[in-house]
Amino acid sequence: MRSAATVKLPTLDPGALPVARPRLPRADDILPYLRRIDDARWYSNFGPLLTELELRLASRFTDGAVAATVVNATQALTLTLQAMDLPAGSLVATPSWTFVATAHAIAQAGLVPWFLDVDHASQMLHPAQVRDQLGRAPGQVSAVLPVAAHGAMPDIEAWLAFREETGLAVLLDAAAAFDAARDARLPTVVSLHATKVLGIGEGGFLVTDDAALAFRVRRMTTYGFNGTREAQIAGTNAKLSEYTAAVGLAALDQWPADRLRFFLAAQHTRIGLAMTPSVVPQLGWGSDWVTSVCVVRLPNGAAQAATETLMAHGVETRRWWGRGCHQDAAFARYPRTALPITERLAQSVIGLPFAIDLARDDVDRVVRALRATPGIA
Repeated sequence: MRSAATVKLPTLDPGALPVARPRLPRADDILPYLRRIDDARWYSNFGPLLTELELRLASRFTDGAVAATVVNATQALTLTLQAMDLPAGSLVATPSWTFVATAHAIAQAGLVPWFLDVDHASQMLHPAQVRDQLGRAPGQVSAVLPVAAHGAMPDIEAWLAFREETGLAVLLDAAAAFDAARDARLPTVVSLHATKVLGIGEGGFLVTDDAALAFRVRRMTTYGFNGTREAQIAGTNAKLSEYTAAVGLAALDQWPADRLRFFLAAQHTRIGLAMTPSVVPQLGWGSDWVTSVCVVRLPNGAAQAATETLMAHGVETRRWWGRGCHQDAAFARYPRTALPITERLAQSVIGLPFAIDLARDDVDRVVRALRATPGIA
């Protein structure tokens, strides 16, 4: 099996167009919140700023939503799986077509990733696919962890029906879906990493209408404490500080305006890509929802050639999900079904440069480089 590390690409010059240019709130926007920290002299351990941040995050979701912040989304996934009290060593059905954090979280929770294939159109796991495979599972299946592909949301109603029908726990990895995620009936983890559409540096949160689940996760982020110095359950230190909450509150203040700017940048990109009909953005991207990346599908097998051509033209790209988790050495021993669609997507999906302030000239530069790739028109 050839490792991705053996693929030789042209060296990117210093003037290259980067694939991502994250932007967090400026110091002046954070300063009023820092002054509140100075006045309160409360720096961590669920202070007033973090409490406000969690309430504002929860308010974006359906009634009854509770948000529990965690030091990052990977830990949020891990702790939520642990809080679900699933049988140790049981299988968690999940797509291989995802970022490795999904599989790492399952393994760190003491569970076993069971890699399933995804739907070709949505790039996501579908309940019907899981139902079809349950009878052939190589062990006890206790949960399913679908993934919101690059910020697009799956069919929540279908997953709720699946959970009701099978009795299996379902946890949604919506790391990149801050904008589109709004329904707390399915426990959902969202990332607030600096590279995300709403970033705070490092961070993430679980949102759910199951207050008891959120409470268990909260206790696990603070050594199993609950109002005393006695560890009532096994836990860790995975809470956010007031300083991180200050960045989050400033980011939420700017979100309505930033969201419009992301939409505008996405529309410019979609208009530019209209000149290359064989390059297809995700359904709804830049019209129904936004995220911090531009993920496109190319003609079958064209991803490597496009990557090489773009880099030769000074345009950086990224294969955000590589060749699928099952191809990584860390996950090679875990069970999986046949994954033909995942392997096909790995050869036809790439990330193009995108940012909140992406200029039209930059879009034109990307399009010109794409059109120079053999087989793309």
